Amino acid sequence: MSGSATPTPAASTPPRSTRGRVTTAYLLTCAAIGVAGGVMLWGAGWISTVLFATVPFVSVAIAGLWLLPATVALRLLERPLAGILVGVVSGLVVFPFLGAAIWWAFFAELAFLVTLYRSWRTWQYYAGAVFVGAIYPVLAAASFNLWAMEPWALITFFALTIASCVAGVALGILVADRLRKAGVAKLARRRGLASRGLGRGAGPAGQH
Repeated sequence: MSGSATPTPAASTPPRSTRGRVTTAYLLTCAAIGVAGGVMLWGAGWISTVLFATVPFVSVAIAGLWLLPATVALRLLERPLAGILVGVVSGLVVFPFLGAAIWWAFFAELAFLVTLYRSWRTWQYYAGAVFVGAIYPVLAAASFNLWAMEPWALITFFALTIASCVAGVALGILVADRLRKAGVAKLARRRGLASRGLGRGAGPAGQH
């Protein structure tokens, strides 16, 4: 036989060792963000508990902090389930509030989950913040005796919760962009989204 098979380009499939390094970097980055977030949420959780027992109306002013760790992870890494994973790690650190940490992380991730992680636009972070800021008071209505409030107080309560969530997301985006600019977690980030037809992000990295 005079012909020869065309060799498969070696670059088409990343070496197993490279994939392993990426996975390790991803997990370590999520763990680091989760631990740092858990330390912050430990303080936020107890402050919120005290405020809820004394001035429950004011306790929602720090609700947005619960979105911060997952937002940092999602913005920095742009990889599926990064927010949930960070939420789990944060929850383990701040164990009495494990359920709360995972619950808020889910809503930070939801805007990307519904697009099957094909889009990473900045507005999606804020859409998730507005959504959870609007739904949280409804789900916790009994705890806050929400429907007994005067109309002005009810409107203020919703506005305060939404504003807190938007502020928490904005801070998370700021932190993640600073980390990305400093070169943190470069190996762990998702690459080549646009070139592979998997959608476009809106962050400062070259693929956006």
